[in-house]
Amino acid sequence: MKQFFKFMFASLLGTLLTFIVIFLFFAVIIAGIVATAESDDVSIKQHTILYANWKIPIKDRSSDNPFEGFDFATMDSKKPLGLNDILKSLEKASGDPNIDGLFLDMETVPADIATSEEIRNKLLEFKESGKFILSYANGYDQKGYYLASVADEIYLNPEGMILFKGLSAQLLFFKNMLSKLDIEMQVVRGPNNKYKGAVEPLMLDKMSEANREQMSVLLNSIWGKIIQSLSESRGIRINDLNEYADNLEVTDAKKALELNFVDGLVYRDEILNILKEKTDTDNDDDLKVVSFGKYAKAKVGTKKKRSKNKIAVVYAQGGIVQGKGGSDEIGSATISKAIRSARRDDKVKAIVFRVNSGGGDALASEVIRREVELAKAEKPVIVSMGDYAASGGYWISTNADYIFAQPTTITGSIGVFGIIPNFKNFFNKKLGITFDYVMTNKNANFIDVMAPMSDFQHQKINESIVKIYNDFTQLVATTRNLDVAYVDSIARGRVWTGIDGLELGLVDQMGGLEDAIAFAAEKAELGDDYRLSDYPERKEFIEQLIEELTSNIQTRIIANELGEFNTYYDQIQSMQKMKGAQARLPFFMSIN
Repeated sequence: MKQFFKFMFASLLGTLLTFIVIFLFFAVIIAGIVATAESDDVSIKQHTILYANWKIPIKDRSSDNPFEGFDFATMDSKKPLGLNDILKSLEKASGDPNIDGLFLDMETVPADIATSEEIRNKLLEFKESGKFILSYANGYDQKGYYLASVADEIYLNPEGMILFKGLSAQLLFFKNMLSKLDIEMQVVRGPNNKYKGAVEPLMLDKMSEANREQMSVLLNSIWGKIIQSLSESRGIRINDLNEYADNLEVTDAKKALELNFVDGLVYRDEILNILKEKTDTDNDDDLKVVSFGKYAKAKVGTKKKRSKNKIAVVYAQGGIVQGKGGSDEIGSATISKAIRSARRDDKVKAIVFRVNSGGGDALASEVIRREVELAKAEKPVIVSMGDYAASGGYWISTNADYIFAQPTTITGSIGVFGIIPNFKNFFNKKLGITFDYVMTNKNANFIDVMAPMSDFQHQKINESIVKIYNDFTQLVATTRNLDVAYVDSIARGRVWTGIDGLELGLVDQMGGLEDAIAFAAEKAELGDDYRLSDYPERKEFIEQLIEELTSNIQTRIIANELGEFNTYYDQIQSMQKMKGAQARLPFFMSIN
């Protein structure tokens, strides 16, 4: 019998090891296929059109994960591009004699407002090269049309429409659901955080007046920037644009043409003929087009000498958490290490800190801020704000030498709150589970999610929240050379757009990532003698493989199944991660 078990376990172990080896073998083969496909040199022929048809959400930085966007059914790589590579490609194409123009072929932009604006500004620069931009869609939503409005010619399907209606923000409230489950959310946000509405979904069933006030100001500021840009591009008066939005005038294609929203109503075959005319392509020949993904790999012009000087671009995107964090999070350990590495590298002459975050853990934010402070003492540190740099996202930005933001960036939200759930009634009444305690001291059960807080315990947490808030406002006052009382008056958890932040003294200049890089080069007195180095360093292949086969696959399956409703799942997941004092945006908001 002993021999039987010995051979049985040996056989099982051998089988398991065989499966592991086979799995790794196929993984390496697949990775090799992906890597080979991505390393192919791309040659650009004369009269080529740069083609934009982005469908996958645009992040700040392109991923080098060989499995991201990989279609195992077709063995085709559909890796999403980052904003950094989109901007580089537009810059490269503007000076490429083989690129005749750009074709925008999309109904929407898979990005938030500030990112869309940064791409739009780069498209305006591209037009200065004299190359054409042409846009076509079966229908445009507001973000899609906002980007398309820079085009020399905008075309629409004769049966299409433009969803031009103004902005609305939808907030999700959980109070009634929690009440039905007998779950009490014990909220602590101090006396000076009335605009910190992130806790309101747990306390109320609709927005407070303070939250409604700030939301109205925020949306009107963003909408004002959008229609100002549309007015300049299309020559339509702002008052008329608002009237058209109120009356949903351009939901009819003929009306859109009549009101100068588009330049023609055509079908796709007709748009292809227009593009052939623009590129001197015979009707019988196919158009020469290159996607942004492929063009990013194209070598254009003479190769420049590799500079020894580096500007480090540290990308921080997502919620702020303690530790390493996930692929879509700002882990305090990961980002701190990245900033520290850039600081210690003698070849790095300046650091651009790209912040795209609505905040998160207050302590994690402070850990990152300290590294920014240390880096600033040795070399220029410039912040480039993305779609969000609010609450914890603003906290980690404060020590920079200079801050750039887009007019539509959401920033500020200087405030703190804490949430301690009480599941006692849920377990007692819904599940029939009870708890009993033995304690050595009267507050040994401090922060127990299975019992309500005492008044004394609530007081202690509130004191901590107030202290963090005071530290936050003092930090902003010191680093921005402002009076503490003034900072308090514009803080209290209130959000501002980038353009309002400029007026209030929270940011220094309007601009995007490239503006921040150029400013960093100027501060470091580098001229054009520098190259960019991205941080944090990428994970090793095996790490990416394991991550892809665990959490990422689960996340993507859920996202694919839920579709447009995945945002609600993300909100619940984000709430579950709230531990300790939080410095994050005052809402979970969807702007449409």
